[in-house]
Amino acid sequence: MQTEDLNKLKKWSKDEKSFKKIREIVEDLIEERDQIAENLDLLESAIRSDYDSILITELNLEKPGPKIVYVNDGFCKMTGYSKEEVIGKTPRILQGPKTDRAVLDKLKRRLREGQSFFGQAINYRKDGSEFVNQWDIHPLTDSEGNITHWVSYQHDITKRKRAEQQLVDQKVEFDELREESKRTVVDVDVQGNVVMANKAFRELIGYNKNELKQIKIWDLFPDKYMTSLKGRFDEANESAYFDGEEFKGIILHKSGMPVQVKGTTEILDLKDQKLIRAEIDNISLQKRIMDTLRKRNFNYQNIVDKPSEFTYNLKFDGDTPNITGISEEFPKITGLSTDAVIGTDTLKKFVHDDDVTKLKKHLRKVFKGKESTCEYRIQTGEGTYIEVLDYGQPEWDANHEQVKSVYGAVSVDEAYAKA
Repeated sequence: MQTEDLNKLKKWSKDEKSFKKIREIVEDLIEERDQIAENLDLLESAIRSDYDSILITELNLEKPGPKIVYVNDGFCKMTGYSKEEVIGKTPRILQGPKTDRAVLDKLKRRLREGQSFFGQAINYRKDGSEFVNQWDIHPLTDSEGNITHWVSYQHDITKRKRAEQQLVDQKVEFDELREESKRTVVDVDVQGNVVMANKAFRELIGYNKNELKQIKIWDLFPDKYMTSLKGRFDEANESAYFDGEEFKGIILHKSGMPVQVKGTTEILDLKDQKLIRAEIDNISLQKRIMDTLRKRNFNYQNIVDKPSEFTYNLKFDGDTPNITGISEEFPKITGLSTDAVIGTDTLKKFVHDDDVTKLKKHLRKVFKGKESTCEYRIQTGEGTYIEVLDYGQPEWDANHEQVKSVYGAVSVDEAYAKA
């Protein structure tokens, strides 16, 4: 301690004994402070190559938010704020118009549960400029395991995001040069942001690139799909949930017109990030033509030699799927009788052996309450197989609490229907 500080302590002490006691306490506090500072320096040195910024806040998450108690020099360099300007404030000073509220809500929910959080959002420097901030937030605990503070390790990943965007764009453009220009492709990050949408997708929905930056992928779907899709992005293992999935449903054009689509999703593993890529087929046009023909009282059977679709109902007996009803178009398409396929585990009688397992998985998914699509092969009376697309949806009980059966609509390959 400095002589001036010792003189002050002596002045405030009532006697020499009190002075010695207070001096010991103060020296212990100074030693503890210096040890903490040294530990922080060591921590910063150890992770300097991995993180640009370190920020520590108090525990309280309620408004106005947790107060900042510590920032390192990297934080000041990244944001333009001095330490004095941010100590006592909340991290909200970094937020602005484009900061994703959904990400912040998810962050708050995880921290309330005492969990770590990894995420990204647009933040703002002191001068108002934007940057993409990647957080890695963890709880700090005392000797008894109680959470006392939150420490946030941060990256400015703006340049990386731009590079990844260019990489994805180039990959799509290269694919198009390889005679795949008819593909309709959209890439979405695990927070639901549209990272890339090729020209075919933008034409499908009527939005330009800048408009897509302002919305989430679930905003493009009708209300009945929106909540479910948004919820899936909130799940802990959201990226794996979309890998290799087939889907069929409605997407909304900017004008509000519904567009019926089907497609598949896959996971793109980029550095420090996963993207969900969806390849989409527009099946609305074919259905609109068929609907128009029906409205004009055309007999579709006079236009094509065979019907193009049949429907069925199915229930499960334990793990065994049993068809309980099938439409009259089935024998016209396959040459097999309806009686031959109604009953116990009849899938094996007309579905290709290699596709039975896949079809059962599809049906179990529907029976658990989720719509699903599946491509497989069915047998004809001629001993050959034809490709079909099965769209299954659950039929619920009156209280919408339990699935009572599966309803399926099976579309036949158009070439076969016209044969």
